[in-house]
Amino acid sequence: MKLLRHIPFLKSVFMHSITAFGGPQGHMGMMLKTFVDKTPYVTKEELMEYISFCQLLPGASSTQTLTLIGYKRGGVPLAVITLIIWILPASVLMGLLSFAVTKIGNENLHTSIFQFVQPMAIGFLAYAAFKAFKISVNNLITQIIMLASMIIIFLLFKSPWVFPALIVAGGIATNFSSRRIPEKTVVKPRHFRWTNIWLWGLIFLIAGVLSETARNKNWQNRKAYNLFEMNYRFGSFVFGGGDVLIPLMLDQYVARPNSPRIQAREQAVIKIEKEALLTGAGIVRAIPGPVFSIASYTGGLALKDEGTEKQIIGCIIGTVAIFLPSALLVLFFFPVWQYLKKYVVVYRALEGINAVVVGIMWAATLYLLKDVSVASFTMHSMLNIAVIAGTFLLLQLTKIPAPFIVLFCLGLGWVF
Repeated sequence: MKLLRHIPFLKSVFMHSITAFGGPQGHMGMMLKTFVDKTPYVTKEELMEYISFCQLLPGASSTQTLTLIGYKRGGVPLAVITLIIWILPASVLMGLLSFAVTKIGNENLHTSIFQFVQPMAIGFLAYAAFKAFKISVNNLITQIIMLASMIIIFLLFKSPWVFPALIVAGGIATNFSSRRIPEKTVVKPRHFRWTNIWLWGLIFLIAGVLSETARNKNWQNRKAYNLFEMNYRFGSFVFGGGDVLIPLMLDQYVARPNSPRIQAREQAVIKIEKEALLTGAGIVRAIPGPVFSIASYTGGLALKDEGTEKQIIGCIIGTVAIFLPSALLVLFFFPVWQYLKKYVVVYRALEGINAVVVGIMWAATLYLLKDVSVASFTMHSMLNIAVIAGTFLLLQLTKIPAPFIVLFCLGLGWVF
């Protein structure tokens, strides 16, 4: 019965799940609009802290941020329901796409209606970066950290180590000043529940053993075991979100099966055609929800040759396996983080970490902008510029709900 009082919040999560375009960077702007500005489920400072914290962890960062908002409002039960509502629409759509590609071929998929989704996502991201800048960058050291992070991340955007490395460096940098944060903080010892981290490790170990055994002994359903292990591994160790996940999937599903070593063994491994995987990588950017939902698509394609029922199971395995470690890790480490941040060294580090996150936002804005036509004097370029600027101004100056902005941009793509 306690969950009934959270129905308005869950409705907001659902609306966010069907309108949040643009990947984790674009989601930040919509989170500010939905969970801070429209209805203050969290404060701006809390949301920035959640985003900063989730950047330290592997996995789907926007999913982990939403999970934390649910956890803050209603504990683990609401966090789990929030997670399911958030990932379900995108996972279902990507699972259905695996059937579409299987039946009609990826060359027949037309995505022109989505041509203005990326410019719109850039507008959302610029809005999020601007809002976060006003909150978190307010002195010389944070300005330097933000600019340095923006440049480094823009140049090394697809390097998985750059995100956690810069966050640690930013936290160290702001510890050299003792003026802004009080020196004395009383911290009471706290007992932590280790269930989630032990469960994460146990699942990882069992999945690895079963996958290797299934491969070596050529079990009948070996691909299902391999698929779970691959996606659980992705969800456990991928830093940097979908921009890092998709290249790893290309390596795992496309490059590795075609390598001479694997072909010499003549083993039945999971293989996905490059064109099909890139089709999914493009479509997942054009639908709302987490980019990690591409695992529902690749899961379906991985088992497509084994019949419709197995293909559905593949979609489910891919979804569960890639999001499960993200949830287990964030729900374990967040109470630890809440305890550790009371120490002055960690509390000071938050200032630098938040500045790095703002740098990540601006870098992501520039990184996405380079792939959008805005420099030429064509009608399409002018429309792209208008969509980017219009999205930013509508979010900043009006109270128009984000879904209406999304629908307008989809309609614009349909017309042009």
